[in-house]
Amino acid sequence: MSGHSKWATTKRKKAAIDAKRGKMFTKIIKEITIAAREGGGDPNGNPRLRLAVDNAKAANMPADNIERAIKKATGELEGVTYHELTYEGYAPAGIAVMVEVATDNKNRTVAEVRHLFSKSGGSMGETGSVAWMFDRKGIVTLPLQDKSEDEMMELSLEAGADDLQKEDDFFIIQTSIEAFESVRKAVSEKNITVDNASLQWVAKNLVQVKGEDAEKIIKLIESLEDCDDVQNVYTNADIIEELTKD
Repeated sequence: MSGHSKWATTKRKKAAIDAKRGKMFTKIIKEITIAAREGGGDPNGNPRLRLAVDNAKAANMPADNIERAIKKATGELEGVTYHELTYEGYAPAGIAVMVEVATDNKNRTVAEVRHLFSKSGGSMGETGSVAWMFDRKGIVTLPLQDKSEDEMMELSLEAGADDLQKEDDFFIIQTSIEAFESVRKAVSEKNITVDNASLQWVAKNLVQVKGEDAEKIIKLIESLEDCDDVQNVYTNADIIEELTKD
């Protein structure tokens, strides 16, 4: 898949750890809250909320948590107002980084993100400084299950997907923004389990990095993802693992 980084594998492994300590739930609740506030509390009439709720269920979030987040967003319960922002910057070796945040305090968040960039030898950029290196795409991630790659490729392309790739124990479907919902619906109608479905920033071209630069980039990404206000981090880095000699 064009622009798909090997970092995604590492992110999924880290996501499993995040879920255990509640980090994943926090991110999903923020997404549900924002979606419900902007488009109303009925998932049937709010595609973004329906997607967020589906992802919450896929992550085994309790129904009470989902309902409470929606009620806070619609004013039935007292809640926090989150602002969505995207920061851009450079990691070591000139690697481009996009950081999506949801925050109730913009000043706190931008200061923390800038500090993390600087601490890792990178730098914050102006709006638009690296966004041109990415395309906004729909990504649907599925466990392999009992479907062959040919079956999934045919189903995906018929529904309007751009591409499908097999990676480790997952199929990863890439779509345009316009085709994202139809592809996701086509998969769901076949009763195929969806691990995650979301709109993401996909790098147009990857830049290979290894050694010390790779270590610094991984450290930056991990520190950003550990930030409470950060929802997602995207880069154009293709991390190359170097084999160590005995």
